[in-house]
Order: sequence, then C-alpha cells, then structure tokens
Amino acid sequence: MRTPWHVAVCGLALLALTACTMHPTPLGNPEAPYPPPSPPRIGEILHVPTGIAVNEAEMLAAVSDAHIVYIGETHDNPASHRVQLTVIEAMAERWPGQVSLGMEMFTRKQQPVLDRWIAGELTEKAFLKESDWYSVWSMDFALYRDLLIYARDHRIPVIGLNAEKDLVKTLGHTAPAEMPEEDRQRLPEMDMTDPYQAAMVEAIYGGHAAGDNRLAGFQRVQTLWDETMAETIANHLMTCLDGSRRMVVLAGGNHVRYGFGIPRRVFRRLPTSYVLVGSHEIDVPESKKELLMDVDMPHFPMPPYDYMVHTAYEDLPGERVKLGVRMEEKAGKVVVRDVVPGSTAERAGGKAGDIILALDSEAIAENFDLIYAVGQKVKGDRGSLEVERGGEKLKLDLDFQPLPKMEGHKP
Repeated sequence: MRTPWHVAVCGLALLALTACTMHPTPLGNPEAPYPPPSPPRIGEILHVPTGIAVNEAEMLAAVSDAHIVYIGETHDNPASHRVQLTVIEAMAERWPGQVSLGMEMFTRKQQPVLDRWIAGELTEKAFLKESDWYSVWSMDFALYRDLLIYARDHRIPVIGLNAEKDLVKTLGHTAPAEMPEEDRQRLPEMDMTDPYQAAMVEAIYGGHAAGDNRLAGFQRVQTLWDETMAETIANHLMTCLDGSRRMVVLAGGNHVRYGFGIPRRVFRRLPTSYVLVGSHEIDVPESKKELLMDVDMPHFPMPPYDYMVHTAYEDLPGERVKLGVRMEEKAGKVVVRDVVPGSTAERAGGKAGDIILALDSEAIAENFDLIYAVGQKVKGDRGSLEVERGGEKLKLDLDFQPLPKMEGHKP
C-alpha cells in the first residue's frame, strides 16, 4: 500500500520539528573544532578555529589587521611577555603613530605618571615610585620592563585600564544598590548577565567554601574589572574620530580567553575588529606546578583564542633575592625592626635597631629606596650595606641569597 503524499510530507515535517527540539550534541569540540594532528611543541603557533599551524610572520600579518589585539598573559611567565612584545613591535611597525598599549596592570588614576614615563621625564626608579608599582600590581617589574621601555622609546601611549583598589574592595563587599552614591557614580555600565562569565567565576571560586554571598561579591568584582577595562579601551579609541587608532591590550587570560570578558564588553560599546592571542604553557617544571590553579572549568561553545602560542613556563634570569629585614621609617630614617633568621642581612651581621644609610653607596632615605635597590639583585650578587649602630657607622658585606622558606618578610 502506498502512503499518500500529504501524509508523507506531514511525517517529514514532524520529524524535522522533533529533530529541532532534541538539541543534538554538537559535532566535535567547539573549543578546538579542528584538533591538531600531533601534540604541540614549544614555539609552535596554532590558529585555533581552523587547527592550522602558522609561523610567527603569518600570525603577525593576520593579527595586525585588527583594530584591537587582545593578548591573554600568564603574569609571571617571561615567555608570555615575549609574545606580547613581538605583537606590539609588529603593530607599531605596520601602524606607526597609531598604536596604543592598554595594560591591566595600571589603573586609570595612574595615567598622568604613565604619560610622563612615555614622555621620557622619569627614570625607572621614579616611575615605580610615583606609580606605586609595588602596591598596585606588586609583580616583579622585570617581567614588564622590556614592554614599557619599548613603549617609551617608540612613544607608544600606555593606557592604564583597571579599576581603583578602593572601589574594587567596596563592590566586593557591597551590592551596587547599597553603595554610597559617590562610589556608585564611579561604576562603569555593568552587565551581570553573561552566563559564560558567571560559569567561569563559579568554577574559579569552587575551591573556596565561603558561601553564596562571597561568590556574588567575587562575580561583581570580576565584572567591574572587565567593564572598567572595556570602558577605558572604548573611550580611548573613540577619542580618534577617524577610527585610525589601534590598541594592543595586555591582560590576564581570564579577562580575555573565549572573548566574553573584556572583548565582548568593548564590542558592546564600540563594534570594531579584534583578535585574541594567547599562550599555553606545555612545559611546566615541578617548581611551577603548585602555581597552577586546580580548576574544573566548564566547556565553552567557542575557541579560547584565535591564535595560541605554545611556550614553556619560565623563570626570570637569575634567582630573585631579599635582604631579609623588616623595617620602618622613623624621623626620616629607615630603621631595622628585626632581621629574618638565615637571611642575607643576618649573615652579614645586621641587627635590629640598625639605621640603614646606603646600599652600594646609594643613599637610603625611605623604605622604597631599599626595596628598589634590592630588587635589582639576584642570587650570588655582592653588595655593601652602610648602617649606623649606636652612633657608629658600619659597612656590612652582603652576599645575596634567597630567603629561607618563611612568610611575612620584606624586602
């Protein structure tokens, strides 16, 4: 018996409707739709959406087409910062005088100091002091030195993107509706509805059993960071009315990866072309493994980056050291409060109550002077510390070594 044509058509329509409502599992992996045929090697670059390997020149030619290049970094990996510098150099060469560098590491309040740095008006020491680097970001400046020197030498504006710490602290504890009006006016436009960001924040916070209120505060803070940086980027680019201004944005991977952090929030304000570049550590030494977050991330329906550069997780050249004293400023003098056992200072004969006068003949007038001077040293360096003790001036010979495993020591 033959089925009437109208019955067959209705049956096909029903099947089609049923198929549409079944939500079949996506074909392949949305985060890596074309998996590479072999495990990656250090230095290899993958165009993630196509699974095609490219060389550095090919990547740079492609990413420099965009108005905004977002580079997700691993903050303490020098290899990650070399990728950033390579992209900045390519952008500056292709678009001379049209490129700015946006950095998560600085807040908008620091912009006058950044402008003075780019104008060549500040030494490195003065720049770190006036920008309050050690309090605002606190990472080793050596990680960012080459980037900032290149920007200064090529007159590339550096734009501080991030929110102020006091506003971050307030929002972390208080919902916007309950904040003082003065603080509420400082908030950017806040979109708290992104499901992917919410899932990422919940995953990151999953290891902290602090309750729903703390999780809500953490999500508000993450949104504040992303929205403030997005607002700053969009406002800066819109100051150039002909659209010729371009920007390289440096931020932690969680602000950039998958595009739902800063990039989507910029696009909401300023639809323009952008590209995502990231680095992935495939060689992680034992000493670094404890630094990696143990997070069970959800699977997202998009590639994490357009281009992925495979790197090793490196250390800065030379092992970092500390002097090993706790100090305080009294009557315009830097006074040792106590000395860390086993430290460089103790082995040199330093004692509580010493007044620190100079390190390597450079006068020490405040705590910052000593922090900066010691920050230039690495394991095995020698030095000379001049102190005053009981009215007598002494010179202590220093052999800089890492501190014993202790907490609460500076510098």
